[in-house]
Amino acid sequence: MRLGLFGGTFDPVHFGHLILAERCREECRLDEVWFIPAGTPPHKATDSISPGERRAEMLEFAIAGHPQFSVNRMELTREGRSFTVDTLRQLHTEDPSRELFFLIGADSLADLPLWRDPAGIAELATIVAVNRGDRPMPDLENLRRQLGSAVCSRIQIVSMPGIDLSATDIRRRVRDGKSIRFMTPRPCEVYIQQHGLYRM
Repeated sequence: MRLGLFGGTFDPVHFGHLILAERCREECRLDEVWFIPAGTPPHKATDSISPGERRAEMLEFAIAGHPQFSVNRMELTREGRSFTVDTLRQLHTEDPSRELFFLIGADSLADLPLWRDPAGIAELATIVAVNRGDRPMPDLENLRRQLGSAVCSRIQIVSMPGIDLSATDIRRRVRDGKSIRFMTPRPCEVYIQQHGLYRM
């Protein structure tokens, strides 16, 4: 099975996330895409992130009806910081027959040398970097100098339409009492309202 893994805080999930996942599913011929909400991400302050179960529930609403999309809560139940390489190792151990594809925004590639064990990540999964709209392509030559050819040979670039959406902006708009209609799926918008998320 060709399995796409899309990690992030998803606080909240928005249409940019969903289009990225669908584009990767098509371009990489993925059988399934798993959205993996981060438990304790290594590079973000945990006190500013909504509870994991809230974020996972919004993801469930967002992907409802798509048979090849699902939510995996493995990082939410893991103690301590969530590192990508640990998640990939666990999934590989559970089923070594799966071919793993790790989905990220192309802008995150510049930070890859700072991640825990980038060589281990590349050994376990194809890194699918998604370039949005007319943004500059990642500097793969610079990455090759930092990470080596073996890691960079495992990077695949996928393009998607430029969509100017961010979870940060959605949270700010909610806090300011502005509309988020057509930025996140309607069930997620209602969920945010019902649970009073992002008002402080």
